[in-house]
Amino acid sequence: MATGQVRLALVDDRPLFCRGLQLLLPTVTAERVQVAGSTDDATAAAGLVRRCRPDLVLVDLALPPPGGVRAIGAIRRTEPAVPVVAMSRTDEPDLGVAALRAGATGLVPTASEPEDLVAPLLSVVDGYAVLPSAVLARLVEQSGPPSRAVSRLSPAERELWRLVAAGESTTRIALRLHVSERTAKRLVAALLRQLRVSSRTEAAALAGRTGLLDRPA
Repeated sequence: MATGQVRLALVDDRPLFCRGLQLLLPTVTAERVQVAGSTDDATAAAGLVRRCRPDLVLVDLALPPPGGVRAIGAIRRTEPAVPVVAMSRTDEPDLGVAALRAGATGLVPTASEPEDLVAPLLSVVDGYAVLPSAVLARLVEQSGPPSRAVSRLSPAERELWRLVAAGESTTRIALRLHVSERTAKRLVAALLRQLRVSSRTEAAALAGRTGLLDRPA
């Protein structure tokens, strides 16, 4: 997703906000990012993603029932390869954690103005992890004692974990490890299973808890 046009799907019940993003994003990204479709109905989110085939989905967690977390789960079951970014209030870290556990790949603060979302959204488009500090802290709190599997990681697996924890994209990981992107995805998936976590974000939280990034590479 780092190059070429990026198609964004919006799941948000604020029509003026969605319209603002639809008009603003192409302008500030030289037509690189465009809104491919939107819905204000959490139950229609998965169908929207199937129809418009976006590269990225933005979901507001404050949607009316069944809510944004359920919408994320439905999207991930239907189109597991499409990254989903959640929007949540900064004073609701538990809701943000629930979204990450449902399959969101990132979390941005809820914005009242479209302009406030451009910078973090472009960071996600370029492959960086975006996560409010309060949510990361709650993830660390909720993580249990480090798995014994952590101590059994090979040096190569620890280096991969370090790259994941640093928020490197799949493309960057593939370049650093001199492997194909498909192989990089497979290696990351295997690492998550070994660490017994469900997402890269949880792997990053576990890395912070174990002090992985504080140690020499």
